[in-house]
Amino acid sequence: MPFIPHTDEDIRRMLAEVGVDSINSLFDEVPSDLIDPGLPGIPEGVSEMEITREMNERAAGDMLGPCFLGAGAYRHHVPAAVWEITTRGEYYSAYTPYQAEASQGTLQLIYEYQSMMSGLMGMDASNASLYDGGSALAEAVLMAVRANRKSKSGRILVPDTVNPMYCDATRTIVGNQGITLETVASNAETGAVDVETLEQWEGEDIAALVIQQPNWFGRLEEAQALTDWAQRNGALVIAVVNPTAMAVLTPPGEWGENGADIACGEGQPLGIPLSSGGPYFGFMCCRKAHVRQMPGRIVGRTVDLEGRTGYTLTLQAREQHIRRNKATSNICTNQGLMVTAATIYLSLLGAEGLERVAGHCHANTRKLTERLAGIKGVSLRFDGPYFHERVVELDRPAEPVFQQLASQGILAGYPLGRHDKRLSNALLVCATETVTDADIDRFADALSHALAKAA
Repeated sequence: MPFIPHTDEDIRRMLAEVGVDSINSLFDEVPSDLIDPGLPGIPEGVSEMEITREMNERAAGDMLGPCFLGAGAYRHHVPAAVWEITTRGEYYSAYTPYQAEASQGTLQLIYEYQSMMSGLMGMDASNASLYDGGSALAEAVLMAVRANRKSKSGRILVPDTVNPMYCDATRTIVGNQGITLETVASNAETGAVDVETLEQWEGEDIAALVIQQPNWFGRLEEAQALTDWAQRNGALVIAVVNPTAMAVLTPPGEWGENGADIACGEGQPLGIPLSSGGPYFGFMCCRKAHVRQMPGRIVGRTVDLEGRTGYTLTLQAREQHIRRNKATSNICTNQGLMVTAATIYLSLLGAEGLERVAGHCHANTRKLTERLAGIKGVSLRFDGPYFHERVVELDRPAEPVFQQLASQGILAGYPLGRHDKRLSNALLVCATETVTDADIDRFADALSHALAKAA
């Protein structure tokens, strides 16, 4: 039974007071074709005991074997202290800390998170999280259109090397807001964008160019040249980056002559377990010139009347997210608990620790792909520099092979044919610092056997 505090008599008196006959009359301005008569397919509620048992059974079904799956979510080692601290009562809430006098601990943590993310991205400012990488890109697109006052087109150039799931989320969010996402084709041989390809938009009104680094295929884009082209043509640059990779790669704030304008992405690699798909969190940083267009919470440091350090929400109204079309964004309460975990993770590892994690990831991916390339029926696709993901091509469709290895407890990468039929034989494989030599041997042996048996 749902908890409904109002009795029939309460409802009758309320309706009489406002002068209407029924609850439905309060919503008569809603067109009838938009009213859903029910929720077909939704099962009846179950007891707490039943749902607990079902969730335990589902959790037991999660694979704990070797994982070579990336594509936007990555299995990293998370120090035990991260979630031991994160789940303490002082932190165990995602609610926006409106009352600064009662939330100094939470506000200080968010401030430290913003400081670390700004440093990692080489940018001037950071907000305090979005929902995930896809919504972060969507908010970055909206922000770029607002911030680029020289552009009136609402046109965003999005290479086909950007995570297609992020693109789907972005189209869903911005598609009805006068914004157009135009696809930039990548080089079929290199899996990256050639600057020359952008010449067809030379001189046109473009609001922003999106650059993912590393890109969907694991390749490193020519971020410096792409950034300079965009800014010469009056477009802002939106960087979509893997935060772990930024420990060893040039950060967005240093791309080209002036740096990217906005950096965003998925924060899951920073201390968040895979957890069957979430919850994760999105991050966003920007140059100082655009900070007033940034969505979400921003915490600032100040001093009180007695000169003591204090922290408070700043640069935007407390109620900005309920101002509808006048708001910077409708983002409200979000993944604050995940940001807490990321802050603790970054503080425990430090700059040196994060760089070592990134180094191990790259080294393990080199070992993995070199081993797989030695298997009959396997070749490497897209030559060029990469971080910790690469595309391997099989001599047959990849999906059945992936499913066969999954039945053996091996997550053998991501079948790219799910998004592009031209890549139906391709697997996107990833190796993080959690992968061992024994894991690589097990994957290679299983793949070799699967291909030989099918042949």
